[in-house]
Parts: sequence; structure tokens; C-alpha cells
Amino acid sequence: MKNIAILGSTGSIGTTALKVIEANPEQYRVVALAAGGNTAVIRSQIEKFQPLCAALLEESDANVLKAQLRERLGTKVFFGTEGFVRIATLAEADTVLSAMSGAAGLLPTYEAIKAGKHIALANKETMVMAGPIIMAEAKKQGVSILPIDSEHCAILQSLQGHPREDLRRVILTASGGPFKDFSIKEMVSVTPALALKHPNWDMGRKISVDSATLMNKGLETIEAKWFFDLRMDQISILIHPQSIIHSMVEYKDGSIVAQLGIPDMITPISYALSYPRHMETLLPPLQLERIGRLTFEKPDLKRFPCLALALMASEIGDSMPAVLNGANEIAVGSFLNNEIGFLEIPALIEKIMDAHKPFPIEDFAHVMEADRWARKKAMEYLQERKHRNP
Repeated sequence: MKNIAILGSTGSIGTTALKVIEANPEQYRVVALAAGGNTAVIRSQIEKFQPLCAALLEESDANVLKAQLRERLGTKVFFGTEGFVRIATLAEADTVLSAMSGAAGLLPTYEAIKAGKHIALANKETMVMAGPIIMAEAKKQGVSILPIDSEHCAILQSLQGHPREDLRRVILTASGGPFKDFSIKEMVSVTPALALKHPNWDMGRKISVDSATLMNKGLETIEAKWFFDLRMDQISILIHPQSIIHSMVEYKDGSIVAQLGIPDMITPISYALSYPRHMETLLPPLQLERIGRLTFEKPDLKRFPCLALALMASEIGDSMPAVLNGANEIAVGSFLNNEIGFLEIPALIEKIMDAHKPFPIEDFAHVMEADRWARKKAMEYLQERKHRNP
């Protein structure tokens, strides 16, 4: 029986993880839940799974939840970053599923590792911003960090049973998003509603926009570098619109091992929780005869500059990936609020990267310094833009 704490329980990953857990009550027990501000959903989750404790971002939301629960379930309710850290370091938890969106999930995940918890990681920002620190601390504590991501899960599975010294490269696949065949001119008029309609995956708002810009694939490339101890020249990217092959590993003799499956996050979530076993799920079998053709093409970095910026940030290293991530979060938020256009997302990120002088990331404080700088700089630019275009 694994005792699991979930950071981000009301999002798409968190709710899917709870379905996996509910389907396997003899394998998993929920001991803690944390979410941003969706009190209605987390309340229903608490009533169903009866965790020891829960946390919300705002104190006011936590007080509302406390009043609704009235102590009858015995679930303690916390709030804020401190509350999230308490959830992540709960003594009764042995595995922390980190699925909070954005940089908010970084500190609780890091503290969970320091507390000796095994991590099932869906929060991309943790590896993008602080990959070397995270992996070093995990090694120090002797804990595992397993990816909740279809691409990295596919790589993990394709590496099983093969000596690492035989690896030549990994090949990350990408659906191409909803605008794979759009011209730059067509992208000018892209709205948030259009960007949120992913052709294959059901995801949260921020990650859906990242998939539309292909920033998501850039972030996954940086993640893969740290997850699997790779050089950047050992990571390739292919557009694969069908989203059936989730990624591949090529070995020195030319053999390529691929992991295939229907596009559903239940598979990587289940594997991260049950590793190295493959547990039964409720998903239908993959029927390749119905899929027909599987196609591949190279990504167009001119039409999707966010991917090029992410690859550049990874090559530069030091504080630049954290700056990339912070600037991207501000840009995506502004786009979703209809404050900037779709093509202004990469333009804003590039401006912030150009203005940044990279410095070494030697500890957690340096990570947060780079993140704060990028966000402040991006907000200043947006304010200047408003004054220029009232």
C-alpha cells in the first residue's frame, strides 16, 4: 500500500490520478490533497478519499473549506506555500504526486525530496528551473523521481533492460498542436479559445497554450536532459500528429525502441505510481488497424519560435531556463487574459531572455532569484506596452 499526497489535486492530472487510485484501492491510499482555489472540487475529493490533511492557496478559501467540513472528517486544512510544504512533507506520505501548474509547485516538490519522499512528477517547471539541484538532492536522499508525462514515461519504458552506455539518442514526439499547419499570418488571429482546443489531449489551460506554441516540447527537452542525464545533442524532436508513439530511444546499433499507446494520461500516471509494474487500467486497447498511418515530420522552428527559444535556453544553461520559464508563464497568462496576441508570446519571452545575463544556479535561492527577475521584467515590459498602446 502506497500512501500518496497530491499537489494539484483539482487539475487535470490530479483528478485523473485520483481515478487511478480509486480503481486500485488495495494498492494506494490518499493521505493529503492540495489545490489552488477550487474549494468545491477539493471538498468532494476530501469527502470521497478522507485524507489526513488538505491545503489551498488562499487563507480565505481554506477558512471556507474548514467551515464546510466542520471537522467531521478529521481532515486538517492548511493554506499558502507553507501549507503546500506541509502536505508535501507529511510524515504519513511516502509518495508525492507533484501536479501543481507553474513555479508554485517547485518549492513543495523540493521540500518533499529533502524529506525523503518518492516523487511522481508532472510539474515541468521543477526540472526546467532547477533540474541539477533536484536530481542531486534526489540522489543524496536516495529517492526516485518518476515522470508523469507521456513522452518521458515512454523514454523510461524504452530504456528498461538496455545498458545506458548503448544509448545514442532519445526522440521526443509532439502532436504539433492545433496550429501545426497554420501559416504565420493565420497565427496572428489565434484566440485563447482556439489555442485551448488540443486535437488529441485533454489538458489544463496553461499547458494547452504551451502545446499550441510548442513551448511544451521545449520544456520537455530540458526535462529529458535532467531526467535521463543526456546531452542536448542526444535529444531529437519529431512531429507525430497521431500521438500514438509517445517517444523513442535509439541505440548505437541503429535499433529504435518505441512506446505506443492511446493518448490518455492514465497510462503515464499509472506507470509512475506502480513502477516498475504495469497495472491494469480501464483504458481500451490500442487498435493500430484503426489508426492506419503513423506519420512524422521535423518541427518548423520559424513558425514555432517558442521551441527554438527553449532549446537555446537549454544550451545556454545556468539561470536561462528559469528565466525562460518565468517569462513564458507571464506571457501565457497575458495571452489567456486577451492582453497580448498569440505571436506576442514568443516575442515577449525573447525580449526577456535578451535582457538577461545568465548566472550559475548553485542553490535554490538562485533559482527563485532568476524566476523573480524574469517575471518582474516581463510585467514591466507589458506595462510599457500598455502605455505605448492605450
